[in-house]
Amino acid sequence: MDSVRYKIRECQDQEKIENFLHQARIGYLGLVDGNLPYVVPLNYVWTEGKLYFHGAGDGRRNQVMSENPEVCFTVCEEYGTITDPVPAKTDTAYMSVMIFGQAEPITDLDEATHVLQEMINKYVPGYYNRPLPKQHVEKHRSAVFGGPVQVCRVIPHHMTAKESPIESEKMYRKGMNSSREI
Repeated sequence: MDSVRYKIRECQDQEKIENFLHQARIGYLGLVDGNLPYVVPLNYVWTEGKLYFHGAGDGRRNQVMSENPEVCFTVCEEYGTITDPVPAKTDTAYMSVMIFGQAEPITDLDEATHVLQEMINKYVPGYYNRPLPKQHVEKHRSAVFGGPVQVCRVIPHHMTAKESPIESEKMYRKGMNSSREI
């Protein structure tokens, strides 16, 4: 597996990576459908060193994963543009993580319930006044809402992270301009 080419941007701070994966809200699941790429934006949770997502139990995503479970899950957040008097040095502040592994459906009801509770805690914290009951999860795993809900896990076999930190004094704001001529 390739490492990050632009070493100055590589992030190896595990605590920063963990915090980023916990707070970011959308990730992109990259799959290989025969010889074509297929990328799906998803809500996800990162817990106990594993990535989890859920969705309908049928459809193209699940068909592709059953034929080739190798995936790349990418999470990226852009924080704005870093200005510089030299146009070629103008940059973007961001953080990104790429997780490589195999996607596998979760069959264990306890694990699926735990993961779905983590999703509730992340996306609607405090909204429900009691924990998610296993019976609710079981009911929706066999529901007819366009197919049952399926929870999947990716155990990373390789991860990379990159960042370009915010430079507060250089961040572009509307109306800002450079007095330097190009």
